Amino acid sequence: MKIFEEIESEVQSYARSFPRVFHKAQGSYLYDEEGNQYLDFLAGAGTLNYGHNHPVLKKAVLEYIMDDGITHGLDLHTKAKGEFLEAFKEYILEPRGLEYVMQFTGPTGTNAIEAAMKLARNVTGRENIITFTNGFHGCSLGALSATGNSHHRGVAGTTLGGISRVPFDGYLGDGIETTEYLDKVLSDSSSGIDHPAAVLVETVQGEGGINAASMDWLKNLETVCRKHDVLLIIDDIQAGCGRTGTFFSFEPAGINPDIVTLSKSISGYGLPFAIVLFKPELDQWKPGEHNGTFRGNNLAFVTAKHALETFWKDDSFAKDVRRKGQYIEDRLNAIVDELGDGNFTVRGRGMMRGINCVSGELASQITRACFKQNLMIETSGADDQVVKFLCPLVITDEQLKQGLDIVEQAIREVCAKTDEMPEERSYFDENYDIAV
Repeated sequence: MKIFEEIESEVQSYARSFPRVFHKAQGSYLYDEEGNQYLDFLAGAGTLNYGHNHPVLKKAVLEYIMDDGITHGLDLHTKAKGEFLEAFKEYILEPRGLEYVMQFTGPTGTNAIEAAMKLARNVTGRENIITFTNGFHGCSLGALSATGNSHHRGVAGTTLGGISRVPFDGYLGDGIETTEYLDKVLSDSSSGIDHPAAVLVETVQGEGGINAASMDWLKNLETVCRKHDVLLIIDDIQAGCGRTGTFFSFEPAGINPDIVTLSKSISGYGLPFAIVLFKPELDQWKPGEHNGTFRGNNLAFVTAKHALETFWKDDSFAKDVRRKGQYIEDRLNAIVDELGDGNFTVRGRGMMRGINCVSGELASQITRACFKQNLMIETSGADDQVVKFLCPLVITDEQLKQGLDIVEQAIREVCAKTDEMPEERSYFDENYDIAV
């Protein structure tokens, strides 16, 4: 449509990668106005873990609307909010032995990060916050100060302070434990690193290039935080809600963060919704001290509650995510082993995976070739050099195999432009029960 060129800002980005007018969506597929079907390995940048228009969630929200349920409620107590809180406590907090209070912030992940940073600073009386190389936490000014990407930071138009940035796990190479560096600078009054209020970290850096921290590194990070009386904030906005194979991405490490931020897939339906979880002793807000007009999205409460009831009553859904995640990892490793020739490596955890390419141009060529085969997949990383896999967690085995087949073929096509590639082979391992 010409209207997009006439009126919409140049700031648009995904529309440039996928130049179609999309009209409807269901499950793991998007459809354009001409009725063409696209397999979605982007899924709202991790917002649609349960797919597009999941029938259970759609039915619940339609019934709520037809019953004239409250849509906008500020922070009023509503039935929808109460039922979501009950479900979150029953299915998420209590089974994991976690004791958190919940704050409803503005509707995006960056709103939750802003609230978390503000809370940490108010509670501790300190300004500095430790963040990590390649971290991404949002584009509002506070969250942007914690973000490493120069593409985003460069347009702030003002000084971005209050942050000390240290190396993420693996940033300095294998065998170098970067938490030891953090411990050292926090132990040395002459290091130039002010005693921080908090450490803010993603367990898997999504926009930073699908860099996954090891469980040992996360444990060591918590130990350093406890040693120096620093709050530990986990940004689980993209990696949470089951993406890595457990509801919270930090669960396998056995750590107990002081503050956790959630957004993206917490609503279960792609509705704007963000929350901050924190230990009760940190709940030192005065009434109305941090607020926002749209912090009470009751439609999102409804779908979020039903998502928890549908997918998180037991461990069966999480186990299936881990099974699919293992298939993705092994399938990508097989592709890289055959076709990589040193140009590709696999990274990530669970169903949050990436193929790291030698350049952003190579990654872009692969994603463009995928789109020609009706697969939507994007890139991430400092130079957009990582092909990023964020397909819906509910994707069927057949759809998952189809998407990975397209990626494999795209890599073959791109590599064949400059090199003669081996004969094509099939891939199947009965251990994963992936349909062929």
